Amino acid sequence: MKNKKYLLSLTLCGIMSAISVVLQLPFFEFSLPFLIPPFIKLDFSDLPALLTAFTAGPLWGGLVAVIKNAVHLAFGSTGGIGELANGLMGVAFVVPAGIIYKYRHTKSGALIGGSVGALAGAVASFPVNMLITYPFYIGVFFGGNVDMLLDTYNQIFGTAFGLVEVLLYFNLPFTFAKYMLCVLIALLIYKPLSPIFKKFK
Repeated sequence: MKNKKYLLSLTLCGIMSAISVVLQLPFFEFSLPFLIPPFIKLDFSDLPALLTAFTAGPLWGGLVAVIKNAVHLAFGSTGGIGELANGLMGVAFVVPAGIIYKYRHTKSGALIGGSVGALAGAVASFPVNMLITYPFYIGVFFGGNVDMLLDTYNQIFGTAFGLVEVLLYFNLPFTFAKYMLCVLIALLIYKPLSPIFKKFK
């Protein structure tokens, strides 16, 4: 019985990882230049990981977040830095959501778990961006000049922000909103797809 459950979870993980990889491709992501610089993209590639966490458990959901970024290395242009950052934030998002839903197996439990996970992922975005993502962006795409990066933000609102303020006022809320959109979509589609997901439980 345990072997069957493991194989079902592994199969679900593989399917959802493949869907996540597709959703992370360039033509499925888009920017919101009127709100945030265009090099920051909005995508829903963490949605399959969240659905996996709800169906098979938090560890499997986290594994989907890791696998999709490992595969995306072949398509990325950041030498693995973007994938590392995306993976860390994705795991911070789906694992708490899956843990809460595991012990509160209701629609409200999914909403609470997803909201807590979205907040955890957003909070994780601050140190991840501060220590990993933005040092890379500044060094490679802005010639080591942090002011050039900050100008891409400040031109939108006409206000002079430092890097800490940028990450707190722009990136953290953006990350939270992105994950909450995944949560809301998951709540909308989980019930119609539940007959399929039940086969993997």
